[in-house]
Amino acid sequence: MLTGVAELDRVLGGGLVPGSLVLVAGEPGVGKSTLLLSVLGAMSKSRRALLVTGEESVAQVSLRAARLGGAYAVGILAETELEAVCATLGSERPDVCVVDSVQTLYSPDVGSAPGSVAQVREAAARLMRVAKETGVATILVGHVTKDGAVAGPRVLEHLVDCVLQFEGDRYHEHRILRATKNRFGSTNELGIFEMTAGGLVGVPDPSELFGSTHPGEVGAAVACVLEGTRPLLLEVQALVAPTDLAMPRRVATGVDPRRLAMIVAVLGRHAGIALGGSDVFVNVAGGVRIEEPGADLAVALAVASAARGVPVRAGSATFGEIGLTGRLRPAAQAERRLDECRKLGIDTVLAPEGTSGRERPHVTAVETLRAAVKAGLGAHPARTDEPVLAATA
Repeated sequence: MLTGVAELDRVLGGGLVPGSLVLVAGEPGVGKSTLLLSVLGAMSKSRRALLVTGEESVAQVSLRAARLGGAYAVGILAETELEAVCATLGSERPDVCVVDSVQTLYSPDVGSAPGSVAQVREAAARLMRVAKETGVATILVGHVTKDGAVAGPRVLEHLVDCVLQFEGDRYHEHRILRATKNRFGSTNELGIFEMTAGGLVGVPDPSELFGSTHPGEVGAAVACVLEGTRPLLLEVQALVAPTDLAMPRRVATGVDPRRLAMIVAVLGRHAGIALGGSDVFVNVAGGVRIEEPGADLAVALAVASAARGVPVRAGSATFGEIGLTGRLRPAAQAERRLDECRKLGIDTVLAPEGTSGRERPHVTAVETLRAAVKAGLGAHPARTDEPVLAATA
């Protein structure tokens, strides 16, 4: 069943499956309730939709629906008793139901407070049985811990069919939705939303949003990464500064810090860029987190650019995995990455040896990291206002 939100359908694997149980988790205020109310409103045009709210009253939900600009034909049940919720699902038989949130439900048969481990486990198990028996596609809203993990017992993630995780700061306008578990599709898909006055709106072409750099800017490189079936152009920023600490810092936002430490070590050993006396900071613009190794080369070029005070060649993008020997390994699905670069007007793509070339964009194939730094930075004069670190022989 299509939800009416294309980005959510992409992450789910095509839409909601009847009788499935989906868990949506995220930080408070990130937009879980806003997104799911929009989903119910879109689906209510052709299907029966029910919202079970345990945290808000019917009047509060109606006010949010009015703020989002929709007169939705959504049934609203303000109830926290588990038996009453299950009985309503059995009698009404809606096509889709959202429970906001599972931590507010309680059963009198369980002798503990709502939100406890026993209550959350019982609520999830009962709702799963009802969903399978009645064929109701059920979406559970879950809380998260301080570390950002799903709150409650681990069995909660094992019971459900799909676990969706909201990422992003509520003080920023962009949100990222990932599937950490999906029995009906891939867990590599990515959904990107923008928070507006009318609610969360999907971003159909995030490369134009996150992949733009300013010409001549030092320490910035464009990475072409692959999230599931979606290629993305992302700006990777780096700052290299002398340190007074005995142990230089390696701070990464959006990339794995251990991966950054490895790239810095390979740059020093195989590319002649000594960073042992400098702090290295790396950030992915837009708050996106990169998990695939195909962004290694872009991170290395951004760090090398910041260290030498030389900008990366304008109008270029890059992808490739870096090995500990200094050689580059080909990235998966290079054709899709090149198509995305062509769509965004990229002139040159720096890629590992073996990547098929084409007229546009032009592919510069390199075999080692040293050759990639030479081809990516070129012989531009260093900026006088930037400290240039001495390179080893």
